[in-house]
Amino acid sequence: MFKAPTVPFNQERSQAAFDRACEFMPGGVNSPARAFGAVGGKPLFIERADGPFLFDIDGNQFVDFIGSWGPMIMGHAHPKVVAAIQEAVAKGTSYGAPTERESQLAELITEAVPSIEKLRLVNSGTEATMSAIRLARGATGRDKVIKFSGNYHGHVDSLLVSAGSAAASLGVPDSPGVTKGTSSDTIVLEYNDVAALQSCFAEYGDQLACIILEPVVGNMGCVPPQPGFLQAARELCTKSGAVLIFDEVMTGFRVAWGGAQSLYGITPDLTTLGKIVGGGLPMGVYGGRKDLMDHVMPAGKVYQAGTLSGNPLATAAGVAMMQLLKEESPYAYLEQQAERLAQGLSAAATAAGLPHQVQRVGSMMTLFFSEQPVLSWTQANECHRERYAEYFWGMMRAGIYLPCSQFEALFFSSMHTPELMDHTIDAAHTVLGAMAAN
Repeated sequence: MFKAPTVPFNQERSQAAFDRACEFMPGGVNSPARAFGAVGGKPLFIERADGPFLFDIDGNQFVDFIGSWGPMIMGHAHPKVVAAIQEAVAKGTSYGAPTERESQLAELITEAVPSIEKLRLVNSGTEATMSAIRLARGATGRDKVIKFSGNYHGHVDSLLVSAGSAAASLGVPDSPGVTKGTSSDTIVLEYNDVAALQSCFAEYGDQLACIILEPVVGNMGCVPPQPGFLQAARELCTKSGAVLIFDEVMTGFRVAWGGAQSLYGITPDLTTLGKIVGGGLPMGVYGGRKDLMDHVMPAGKVYQAGTLSGNPLATAAGVAMMQLLKEESPYAYLEQQAERLAQGLSAAATAAGLPHQVQRVGSMMTLFFSEQPVLSWTQANECHRERYAEYFWGMMRAGIYLPCSQFEALFFSSMHTPELMDHTIDAAHTVLGAMAAN
């Protein structure tokens, strides 16, 4: 049962916890996306989570629309995932040696995503993208990489150029500490701009190791690919011999069982995964064609390693989550509720007379405060961020926990009932109406 926070909204213990955290950690957080820098105020400190709900240390309950930024697609603390972790932890937390469950998880992934013929387990999405880039360069003998402004692929030096996500939210799209030499082989283009992509290949084609992109962007808000964009990337890579990498750390098993590539019918050469494949525990994956993956040591010469890769707790959670998704297939329900929520949020903003765009793919969604559709970082950057911050805090006071940035997509789970969606829509009507009145 859901109980909205009391009025006034009590944050006393969270504020004290944040002040203490600032004594020990830069900005009081271990990831800048948690810092509330884009919306003002201080972050809430979470005590526990259950199903579709978060509970903070002040006793407030929230309907959760971040889901740990994607992986909690079946809800928090799912009994089967928890049981799998408990069984695994009783046998030890790390071995530094092979286990059968690594192959079990790999088999589930390759069955679901046919473009992944072989894979390597790592510990995070950042590790996965970093390793995929190295592999593409090693396999092709080329140096240059194309990425797209507003696409975030982790804090890899060569990719932290015009990044979206938290870096963009805080107004620091290029990080100090990333040297000119590190980023000199990274070419940054505008997302959804086919002409710019074609021009880049015409100029640099035989020097390009790869394109890396989010097939559905989640790090400048939810921005779907325009018709022909992914196809152009595929055709240009095929013609030039460059490697096409889909970063599906967010979209993999979130927008569909086979990821965004299955929705759009485009086959990448390499894919990176994370979040859902670890069942909420630290996990990343990169994989693809056998001939490419066989360049990775010890089969080949491209070096990549990790003591905790294939950690028995993460693989246990990952197998449990993948089996749940395969057996219960929540995607039709998620699509139905996503459409319900999208229509409701749009109706609320329309009733308030606020220019807006609701963009979504499956259960990824963003309400942009923008007069025009958001197709690129340039357009995302023009959105009304102050209005989003006001909306965020209004919804928080109503017990709705949204992404703390205009540039982050929201996510929900199979545990979000129609009643919770209706409550969220009703809250949006109230909040947006009050904003318009002011």
